[in-house]
Amino acid sequence: MALIVFFIYNKAMTNPLEMIEQEMRDLEARLTELQRAYYLDSRSLVSDQQYDKLFDRLSHLEELYPQFKAPDSPTQRVGSDLNSDFPEFRHTIPVLSLDKAYSAQTVLDWFSKAQAKFSNNLSFVLEEKIDGISMVLYYEKGLLMHAVTRGNGIIGNEVTQNIKTMPSIPLRLNEPIDLVARGEVYLGKADFERLNSEKGEDEAYANPRNLAAGAVRRQKSSETARIPLSMFVYEGFWDGMESTDHIAILSRLKALGLPTNPHIAYFSLNASLSRQRLDEAGLNEMKALGFSDIEQYIREKTEQRKALPYEIDGLVAKVNEIRVREELGYTEHHPRWAIAYKFEAPQAETVVQSIEIQVGRTGRVTPVARVQKANVGGADIQRITLHNQQYINELELAIGDTVSISRRGDVIPAVESVTEKNNLGNTTYQMPKSCPFCGSGLVKIGAHHFCPNTQCKERVKQKLIFFCDRSQMDIEGLSTKTIEDLIKLGLIKDVPDIYTCDFKALLSVGGYGERSVSLLEKAVEKSRQNPYVKVLSSLGLPEIGKKAASTLIKGGFKDIDSLLEAASSNAIEKVTAIDQMGEKTARSLFDSLNSPQMRQLIDELRNQGLHFSEEEKQSDLEQIFSGQAWCITGSLDSFSSRELAEAEIEKRGGKAVSSVSSRTSVLLAGKNAGSKLDKASELGVKIVSEKEFLDLIGMDAASPIEPDLF
Repeated sequence: MALIVFFIYNKAMTNPLEMIEQEMRDLEARLTELQRAYYLDSRSLVSDQQYDKLFDRLSHLEELYPQFKAPDSPTQRVGSDLNSDFPEFRHTIPVLSLDKAYSAQTVLDWFSKAQAKFSNNLSFVLEEKIDGISMVLYYEKGLLMHAVTRGNGIIGNEVTQNIKTMPSIPLRLNEPIDLVARGEVYLGKADFERLNSEKGEDEAYANPRNLAAGAVRRQKSSETARIPLSMFVYEGFWDGMESTDHIAILSRLKALGLPTNPHIAYFSLNASLSRQRLDEAGLNEMKALGFSDIEQYIREKTEQRKALPYEIDGLVAKVNEIRVREELGYTEHHPRWAIAYKFEAPQAETVVQSIEIQVGRTGRVTPVARVQKANVGGADIQRITLHNQQYINELELAIGDTVSISRRGDVIPAVESVTEKNNLGNTTYQMPKSCPFCGSGLVKIGAHHFCPNTQCKERVKQKLIFFCDRSQMDIEGLSTKTIEDLIKLGLIKDVPDIYTCDFKALLSVGGYGERSVSLLEKAVEKSRQNPYVKVLSSLGLPEIGKKAASTLIKGGFKDIDSLLEAASSNAIEKVTAIDQMGEKTARSLFDSLNSPQMRQLIDELRNQGLHFSEEEKQSDLEQIFSGQAWCITGSLDSFSSRELAEAEIEKRGGKAVSSVSSRTSVLLAGKNAGSKLDKASELGVKIVSEKEFLDLIGMDAASPIEPDLF
């Protein structure tokens, strides 16, 4: 039957505006019904085309007659292009953390103690601990008025317009009541993989939780709407609530139209009594079990977690009876009637003691957390990069917070989450307004803050350190300390000074001898012979590292003059025509190459004899890895650096990537392979050992392969 888009109204309704308003109300009701059926019940009542016709009609009418637009209109799901501010909002309920257990036995002991204290006259609920973002929804007379992040548990940030774009969140409840609901916003695994597949290897999102946190805090709600976020609500509070247990609260939340997690288990004296209680509450989808089933259930959920369509990092055990909860009460930080069981203990927990500011060679300002020393995977961690204000906001991180930390890729320290808020009253850390080294006002570009002063002493120092680094021009002896000493002596003010400096002046500084100065002079002279690809990647051009420099050369830019000419004529298409080179990279590259400072740097280094042209070496090797993306993890015995193994892959037509994804063809696993090996196994990526790799490329494992000396 064809869909009738326009509705028939009462003939007595003769006022045109009255008819328009009624049509809008009918469209809203129908679209709300369709959205709830699709997102809450997984039922599609009409075709996509039919739904779109209804949606477009309502959008059109709202544009023509904004005075009739309802505050809970289904069209709010698409969001707005207006910038959002995130004002602070004081919670009206306690938004506390949970006490944590890192073994199933600890949880079982918690159950036993509670049962003993209350003579078995109580029951329990075990819920999945969704790995997402805590969110509190505030409804007034049934309308969603505020959506607020957890914040410090007392004050959070209001992100209402962004949350309104989520189809699973009702904008109007089934009853006009005042209610506060707490839950978790998350992103499903399949959607995360799809979104990640659209990104480059170096831009891939770390995990679903981080992407969800970022989406919740987008400045434009239309951008949030493009991320298919979902939410489960697990606690509710309303005036005059007479619920005797948590099961009744869940039943009420579900009846009001809020999304609740069906994967919940209820435990009482026996499974039969549990089933009777769940049936009474209309929660038939929940699992009914007895006390004797608790241990087995925890074991099963631990094994089943990977099969779930979303990430969970544990289970939450709760006392079911409200009267018992009230008797048990709260500590300053968590309720005594609930405990969170983490499937895997965090690699380490520590406390953020302070947050310091670093300024890099490009002027980018990076906050760095100084934490109490913690050992993670055999390494002592005291400093952790926090990237930018957005990253800090996503964590809602404050000085004094207890945090869970890891080493991503078994190398890079990272703050994964805040496990307990500080009791010092500190709120989410905010970046300073000015550069701590030169006093210049910071400017915000994208997600990052920058010091705009090109003569900032810290920027100049970092620029010199970068140029001399082993992975760049590899000038042995020009360490950070030596560079700082040369700057203090006034011998070096910029990169070209390295090649005109009288290093013998260092003999007047303690710690330097004639031999060390002589070796330093030789290292500087040796660096003049570095190939063009090394020089190009060491200039500090934005987004042009070793791989990007090599890609540019392979793409036809075999000398600096061809690049400068393309930049002068703004020939963006010449760069974007090269595989893996996007418009953003091309524009950043050209902006830098066209700056007077970069042109002067290139001219001065060219005058010092550095190489600014290079012929691409043609490989006569069989291209056995053509079209394959290889990732390397762990340490290799036959290669002194991972880059040398990557070079062997590229010589044979392959592509080296830094992370494992569904697009990775092969993982080369060396000794002490880390999380990349687990990810490859999970995704079904082919895994080869170092011996198998050497066999493929026809090399012996007799001695480590060293880099060519220039």
